[in-house]
Amino acid sequence: MKKGKAAFLSETSAAYGSDVIDMSFMKTCNCKGNNINCLTPKEWMKAQLGVWEFYYEKRDIRDKSIHPATFPISLPRKIIELFTHKGELVIDPFVGSGTTLVAAQDTDRNAVGFDLQNKYVDLSMSRLKQNQLFNNSKQIAVQDDARNIKNYLRSETASLIFTSPPYANLLNRQRKNKSRRGDQRNNHQFLKVEQYSQDKRDLGILDEKEYANQMAEIYKDLLPLLKPKGHCVVNVPDMWWENKRITLHISIVDALRSVGYELRNIIIWDRRNVVNAIGIFGWPSNYITMGVTFEYLLDFWRPPKEGSK
Repeated sequence: MKKGKAAFLSETSAAYGSDVIDMSFMKTCNCKGNNINCLTPKEWMKAQLGVWEFYYEKRDIRDKSIHPATFPISLPRKIIELFTHKGELVIDPFVGSGTTLVAAQDTDRNAVGFDLQNKYVDLSMSRLKQNQLFNNSKQIAVQDDARNIKNYLRSETASLIFTSPPYANLLNRQRKNKSRRGDQRNNHQFLKVEQYSQDKRDLGILDEKEYANQMAEIYKDLLPLLKPKGHCVVNVPDMWWENKRITLHISIVDALRSVGYELRNIIIWDRRNVVNAIGIFGWPSNYITMGVTFEYLLDFWRPPKEGSK
């Protein structure tokens, strides 16, 4: 068996137009033709529950000075195992710290991730190199705008698109730590702006309306890359802005539906086990649920072609 491969491409590497990345996308397992994954019936039944919990491991990144918005490897691993076979192709349009690529490497899936920031592509690469796995899959980190992904990959090759995108302008403001307890409110994150960048292409500097418009444009170009009935999962929370609830999950559902995706499932990520030292706020006059304790996993697919089953 060959060692799993990881590679890096920069936006200056002439990977445009006809210079498509050569990525394998056919399943390498022996599962039956109509199976959408390699799960056993018992594993399938567990996945049917609509509320999921995940746990961090030692390889996970939790330091927000390294990346302000991370998630445990176990999250994309579960989604990858649910919606793909070994050997198939996964795309992460906003790869960030590279967690999706690590999960793909763990599960012997091919994967390509994209990010505007070179430092996050480097971070993804360093994490992939730490995995001493031997398999035939390949994971690639690409420094480029998600709007250009269509130039890198062939149509109908991806079985899954998974990402946790920038959350509009949620991080583009001073952090107040209102959900923190006691002295934790004045920790090193207090009044810090954790937004990734001020790059004009970055979705993290946009208000909700423009954010939804840009998400629609990006995902419109991603849809042809998915196989028919291939899944697309978006991890997103809602947020509060000037005492108003901003329903990002509804904006994303509307945006993706408008460009041809079909919503199949909404799963709740129960984050209570990974949230520490929660404080009280709003009491006694303004009840607000603790937004950090849950997020949405929005599961779409590319509808099957007319006449197919």
